[in-house]
Amino acid sequence: MVAPLLSYVTFNRLGLTEKSLSSILNTSDDFEMHIIDNNSTDGTWKYLQSLRDSRIKSKTKLPVNLGQVYALNHNLVKRREDQYFITVDNDVVIETSDWITRFMKVFNSFPQIGLLGVQSGSPSLEAFNFLTSKTKSNLFFWEINKTYSYSEKNFEPGCCLCIKPELINEIGYYSDENGFGNTELLFRVNHCTSFKAGIIKDIKISMPQLIDCNQCGYKDRCNLSKPTITCFKIYQKLYKTDVFIDEFGWKFDETMKDLLSGSRPVYCKTILTADYTDYEIFNLDWASENLKFFIENAN
Repeated sequence: MVAPLLSYVTFNRLGLTEKSLSSILNTSDDFEMHIIDNNSTDGTWKYLQSLRDSRIKSKTKLPVNLGQVYALNHNLVKRREDQYFITVDNDVVIETSDWITRFMKVFNSFPQIGLLGVQSGSPSLEAFNFLTSKTKSNLFFWEINKTYSYSEKNFEPGCCLCIKPELINEIGYYSDENGFGNTELLFRVNHCTSFKAGIIKDIKISMPQLIDCNQCGYKDRCNLSKPTITCFKIYQKLYKTDVFIDEFGWKFDETMKDLLSGSRPVYCKTILTADYTDYEIFNLDWASENLKFFIENAN
């Protein structure tokens, strides 16, 4: 099998990025990693340049932060037709060495599955009534039912996702038009495609949101003026995704409404490819407005 493309997007929080990437690069499975730095200003790019691992195929620093969805699609256009596509957020620490192998075992045993995610934290998955347990040959995962709503709270499988090539052929890219990333993608897959989405349970991750400078693996190389300026303070100042969601949530609502009514196809184009201009549904004004928001607010 062709090694999957692993998309890794980072934006400041160098302490977390170092911990997260170290955990991924210390696992045993094979992948082709493409790293994008969304214009970090805390020394992240210098750290990324120091990494030496044959599985890292590209490192790109964007001149401005254009939002996570743009960066995800930037990596997705690099995927070969037969490659699985994996996304890992930069606050995810992988604790299972053969994690990709475990993804593949479920995909191979359950052909209907097109997307698998991993959940970290509480509450337990048993608490969600839109999940159905599936078991075969000692393999187990939770299948997401169509009763799942994107408004569900405490349900966060998007921090580490693996997507089947056949599903990508059906859905295309992340939506530049609404910019809601994994939230939009999961709902689109689950409600509007022939594939099922699920949550795998035997891949262990943790998601620390803060690391004390004294505990940071990069502390001896960090040039920030601690404790006045830390990578986390820079991140908190420039992180505007929550503001974006509040301001442009209506785009997501309109997209979902159109998808469920059948007036919009499930396949999404992206502003990163020239062929979107021939795509009658693509809303360039929405996509451009989303990019403008991050350029003006998150840099």
